[in-house]
Amino acid sequence: MTIKATYYGANGWLIELNKIRILVDPWLNGDLTFPPGDWLIKGKLAKELDVPIDLDFLLLTQGQRDHAHPPTLEKINKNIPVIASKVASKVASKIGFTKINTLKPGENFKNNNLNIQATSGAPVPYIENGYIIDTGLDSIYIEPHGFLDKNIKPRNIDLLITPVIDFSLPFAGKFIKGKTVLPQLLKLFNPLNILASTTGGDITYTGIINNLIKVDETLEDNTLIKESSANLINPKILKTYKFEKPK
Repeated sequence: MTIKATYYGANGWLIELNKIRILVDPWLNGDLTFPPGDWLIKGKLAKELDVPIDLDFLLLTQGQRDHAHPPTLEKINKNIPVIASKVASKVASKIGFTKINTLKPGENFKNNNLNIQATSGAPVPYIENGYIIDTGLDSIYIEPHGFLDKNIKPRNIDLLITPVIDFSLPFAGKFIKGKTVLPQLLKLFNPLNILASTTGGDITYTGIINNLIKVDETLEDNTLIKESSANLINPKILKTYKFEKPK
């Protein structure tokens, strides 16, 4: 009957459904770097954050470091069950997690009333995951790059966690397609609420790639959102948003 979502910046969320606490794609401490080095791109948090307590599951959409961030994962209890894409599962295993559930698109993880279905996500370069999280009473769709699985059948979703603007690189094209995919998401899921994700947080980026990224429109300029009946929220760090279905 109630969904709670706390934003941790970038791709990170703490989701609570029926007292089930799921940590998603956390980057809470340490810098974000990618091979071959900091000169390519580097992310630095303005403030490091504590790992939330009493977690039931760790959910990883991708194996890239901005989703499966090794310094953060090192600080999480390794006995917490992990639900992850194939590449992210390898990262979790290497770090020492002992209960790993690897999902390919179309596969499900079930635990009592909780069902998590993996959907096809971004090719970075391997196909990663989005997820539909459902308890029978509440439902969430989350995918951090705006890549929509064509095999998903229309259904009502209470909350979308998705980017809502586009980011692109010269020659590579759009790698975050929030604005592009949003019309499809609205039609497919008829959501009550949307939390803008992936690009928020008090983070400083440097490096060559950061200088080449092009942003297409701001969240405030998105006319489709203005015309939609869905409630759009641009979340603030560490603020908990509570969603209840209208009676």
